[in-house]
Amino acid sequence: MIQSETIPSVNLFGIRVSKWNMEETVAYLTEAAESDRPHQVITANPIMVMAALEDPAYMEIMQKAELVVPDGAGVVWASGKAGNPVKERVAGFDLLHQLMKTGEKRSWKVYLLGASPEVIQEAANRLQMQYPGVKIVGSRDGYFGPDQDLEVVEAIKAAAPHILFVARGADTQEPWIAKYKQQLGVPVIMGVGGSFDVISGRSKRAPKFMQRLRLEWFYRLLKEPTRFRRMLALPKFAVKVLKEKENLG
Repeated sequence: MIQSETIPSVNLFGIRVSKWNMEETVAYLTEAAESDRPHQVITANPIMVMAALEDPAYMEIMQKAELVVPDGAGVVWASGKAGNPVKERVAGFDLLHQLMKTGEKRSWKVYLLGASPEVIQEAANRLQMQYPGVKIVGSRDGYFGPDQDLEVVEAIKAAAPHILFVARGADTQEPWIAKYKQQLGVPVIMGVGGSFDVISGRSKRAPKFMQRLRLEWFYRLLKEPTRFRRMLALPKFAVKVLKEKENLG
């Protein structure tokens, strides 16, 4: 098993972002899913990087994660500016599906956590139909407070999945995984943001041409104008990269 410290990476403001392409990422996580050690997978975008720079506790979470993949187009761009480019964008939504495809062949067990009760149930149904070789051993919505955390952890432990996909709020998703990673003991735990909303059909992903043009963030802003305040981190990130690119890499 490759140790996280030896994964080819680019250093973005103290966060080690994997340079692997999708195929290499899936190969690593396939081995991880069949190991006995928990691996936290973070799908990094510029908003998360800026949040980490403003919050030492969040920075520590990103630095201690076993794998940080370049999800956001801005992270891919920044790696190029740093002179140490990643091979390609590894979008969390696509990575989820690639892992489910691999799980089909290997009879993996998967647990889904987060989103609303209706969304998580529909996402579980659709994923089970799409990947019948995978056993979805449990699902739970994300509407629970800290007083229910241990109850949720115990339910997941009892289901003993190979992979746990977590979709909670941007400010709680990664911290929750980091806090309970060792207790959960799940080999691969990955935050998937709004993926369940798309899988369930509640929302749509950006058209392919916008993904190619790295404008997925703009599509989401058009669909969800309330994201505007969060999106203000994007120009700040770009300016910081251009100012400090000599110190990155």
